[in-house]
Amino acid sequence: MNPFEERKKEQEAIKQAMSSIKHIIAVGSGKGGVGKSTVAVNLAVCLAKEGYRVGLADADVYGPSLPTLFNIDRTEILATKQGDRELMVPVERYGIKLMSIGFMVDYSAPLMWRGPMASNALKQLLSETHWGELDYLILDMPPGTGDIQLTLVQTFRPSGALFVCTPQQLAVSDVRRAINMFNNDQINIPILGLVENMAYFTPEELPNNKYYIFGKEGGKQLSKELNVDFLGQIPISCSVSQANDDGMPIALKDNAESKAFKVVADRIVEKLDKE
Repeated sequence: MNPFEERKKEQEAIKQAMSSIKHIIAVGSGKGGVGKSTVAVNLAVCLAKEGYRVGLADADVYGPSLPTLFNIDRTEILATKQGDRELMVPVERYGIKLMSIGFMVDYSAPLMWRGPMASNALKQLLSETHWGELDYLILDMPPGTGDIQLTLVQTFRPSGALFVCTPQQLAVSDVRRAINMFNNDQINIPILGLVENMAYFTPEELPNNKYYIFGKEGGKQLSKELNVDFLGQIPISCSVSQANDDGMPIALKDNAESKAFKVVADRIVEKLDKE
């Protein structure tokens, strides 16, 4: 089989694998440490709580977060036969179908892969998983604007992308580049909006007070500059951090933090339903 035929066969397999997914949402950031994975996970939980069929995939093959955020150690991934293909069966938690390279490798071992190898692993992870019928497949992308992002947008063509930043100017500058990449004419993926994480701190004993630890409304100002929707602010909280460590996403609860994530989820659903 020549390279052209191999490429065509790969494209057909990917198209078939994604055919039962209504919307693919990419969640990105300009830099690490801004809470992109936390936003992706809690967005998935909020959508599942609303009754939508949801999948969530680690597209960050170098730094997979789902094993920690759902408290799933290395686990056996089962296979199912679909026609002439064997597909991986995603792990399910809280009504969400999950797939991560972290489920299949030693979580403490570094993945020392070059860009093409990582890109191929991502394509296999997404296209060789039996997602079934989904309303939303959320992709937790790696930070930045590299090979993984290019493979993702060119191969799977998300319905839209949302980006996460924190208020300080360093994070804002980096996410500006990531948004501009998706706005590039050669890529042209719709931008669903911007989420400002760790926007402020509110002590439990002073529920009406907001302390802007990392600066004030940097993400909100950037959304105006780039003319993208501002989807909401997520407060910094010990509760969110503890929930992440426990593998019990904060959106499973009923508190101020979960309501902030629900606002973001509702706005995304509204935007995609208009398409």
